[in-house]
Amino acid sequence: MMTLKGVQFVSDMEGKKTRVLIDLRRCGPIWEDFYDVLRAETRKDNPRVPWSDVKKRLQARRARRG
Repeated sequence: MMTLKGVQFVSDMEGKKTRVLIDLRRCGPIWEDFYDVLRAETRKDNPRVPWSDVKKRLQARRARRG
């Protein structure tokens, strides 16, 4: 098994890996990428908004601010 410095697995009483400890000083950028992927995965089934609608909302907001 490959070991990665700054990453430590925690096992339960049966030896199954249940947690992971990540040294954010060492692995911060990798964690941020991993976390972004997790967040995107949880939102993959959310309803989509067409870009044209988003663009109109942004333009209207900008116009209100003057």
